[in-house]
Amino acid sequence: MFPRLLLLLASLGVRLAADTDLAWTTLAPLFRPPPEFAGKFGVYRSPLLFREGKTVNTSNAWAGRRIEILGDWHQLMGPWPPVIERPSFEVLVTTSRGELIQQRVRLEIARGQTNEGLLLTPPGRGPFPAVLVVYYEPETSVGLNQKQPLRDFGFQLARRGFVTLSIGTPGGDAWKPDIGRAQCQPLSFHAYVAANCWNVLAHQPAVDPTRIGIVGHSYGGKWALFAGALWEKFAAVAVSDPGIVFDETRPNVNYWEPWYLGSDPVEKRPKAGVPTSDNPRTGSYRRIIEVGRDLHEIHALIAPRPFFVSGGAEDPPSRWTALNHLVAVNSLLGVTNRVGLSRRSGHTPTEESNAQLCAFFDHFLTTQGATP
Repeated sequence: MFPRLLLLLASLGVRLAADTDLAWTTLAPLFRPPPEFAGKFGVYRSPLLFREGKTVNTSNAWAGRRIEILGDWHQLMGPWPPVIERPSFEVLVTTSRGELIQQRVRLEIARGQTNEGLLLTPPGRGPFPAVLVVYYEPETSVGLNQKQPLRDFGFQLARRGFVTLSIGTPGGDAWKPDIGRAQCQPLSFHAYVAANCWNVLAHQPAVDPTRIGIVGHSYGGKWALFAGALWEKFAAVAVSDPGIVFDETRPNVNYWEPWYLGSDPVEKRPKAGVPTSDNPRTGSYRRIIEVGRDLHEIHALIAPRPFFVSGGAEDPPSRWTALNHLVAVNSLLGVTNRVGLSRRSGHTPTEESNAQLCAFFDHFLTTQGATP
């Protein structure tokens, strides 16, 4: 079968014999950079250099370097509150959607804060792999928003045998997220919320806690990227066109905004938009840029877990120059084929890009899936 036909079958929830091998057939070309970007590392400082300049050349040394990178980013963004080991969880409404069970749930996302989400469970006994789906609100992710029909990652994955938990912005307003009393930047707090949601999923009887991934589109992609990097228990990470490096030529790669990394109790930006002399960087984003850090270090924290970028307008093939640093870390750790980047012309997901996302999780999180 041709790869596009396989992707179409995946998007329809069709599973075939040796399905995971077929999934890899469709994915394999996406896990190799184009020739013009192979071995190119761009302007980014290698994450395989310690802060003082010593080279990381063993897996044990990488463990120390990873701690250093993680600590630096938490220092730059502000510390997390303690992760909640057993968040409260309540089922509000249970309905059937064909073979799927859909439950509206209320869960504890931080001390003193709850959020409602939608939990989809496939038929069968389990335990199943699971995926946390993050976006503005959960309804879009489970296919209940007809205005955004191609962002229903939770529904599509559930049809393929995954338990999915779809959640929305803490507090409900993505431009003014409710971070409670946390002392970290809003995007880091989103990652903290995802860590608590991981604990919710891990304690579901139908879920295999060793096979929980995370995915999000655009704003949700930024959220999934930071969550997957800062919370090591996510087994696989996929992001849809969030802008995977800082890029002030792209208004939608807007990590500088106060609802991401630019929150500042003293200095407020005059307006939203690309930083300029009249509209300067603020908050942690300004400090991160001043000390010369970039998101390729966040990517490196995901190693050796699989990472897939469903690229569009914001993440073209040239992003391989950043991703090649993650490939290098994985190579040091003895693994290959863990970093992928697909390409579409626009920002909005397509049937093909969604099928690629499903194939990614199918390959890396199903029991039969194995990294080649």
